[in-house]
Amino acid sequence: METTRKRPPILRALGAQDPPQTIWFQGKEFGRSEVYKHDSWAATALYVGVEDKLVCKFNRTQPIFGVPMSWLGRMLAHREASAYQRLMHVQGVPSGNVGVSDGQQEYVTAVAHGFVEGHPLQPGEVLGDTFFSQLQEMLQQLHAEGLAYVDLHKRENVLVGDDGRPYLVDFQISFQTRNKFLWRLPPWSWVLRMFQASDEFCLAKHVRNHRPDQLSMLGLQQYTNPPWWIRLHRCVAVPFRQMRRKLLGWIRVRDRNGQATSEQFAEHAFRYVKQG
Repeated sequence: METTRKRPPILRALGAQDPPQTIWFQGKEFGRSEVYKHDSWAATALYVGVEDKLVCKFNRTQPIFGVPMSWLGRMLAHREASAYQRLMHVQGVPSGNVGVSDGQQEYVTAVAHGFVEGHPLQPGEVLGDTFFSQLQEMLQQLHAEGLAYVDLHKRENVLVGDDGRPYLVDFQISFQTRNKFLWRLPPWSWVLRMFQASDEFCLAKHVRNHRPDQLSMLGLQQYTNPPWWIRLHRCVAVPFRQMRRKLLGWIRVRDRNGQATSEQFAEHAFRYVKQG
């Protein structure tokens, strides 16, 4: 008997379809090994080739009540690929790009990046002395490129490689400016700095939870209370998340408490990290 249930097509990025069984990327063929998640925004899967492994994200193509959404999926894919390209010199950020195809035609809403063995940061995990200093250096390099990660508040987005180093992937909601004069002026410069400050606050939160002895050494002791924009976000995000869970419970994709244990390909902590 089936123990997990799919969302209805309208609540899945690819509708009734799942990620393809086979893809081509940079002239190499890869077969699907595992589907990590499939939510309203994207379907993400692990692909294995002869020599390499890839994580491929297929952004939304499913229409919403007849309104086409492939344009959004295409925009998200190219935006995330742009982040990978701008950060290709940063150790701990995987190389990634668009250009995923079925061997003939490109999947225009897809973006792929390399895979390395590792795991998401676990509650109470003991980390080495250099882990957070390396993560802080990554964020500083990312910020210097005119980006903010934005999604660092989730523990599962901080990846611990088998080599003990931190890794970051999933730049879907990152804030990016361009190397143009107008992007350096208000309000864009203000918004960028606001999101970068959020990255620093979230870094301090993780350090406080895992290595509180390093707060002063890393210069993060001042980040004690969330800034106003994070408090405002929580006022909106928490009720929305509760409403979404109730909806998924009401349509019996999840249990009556809205927990994801009964949902097929529900979002959880995944093994994304960089190719060796």
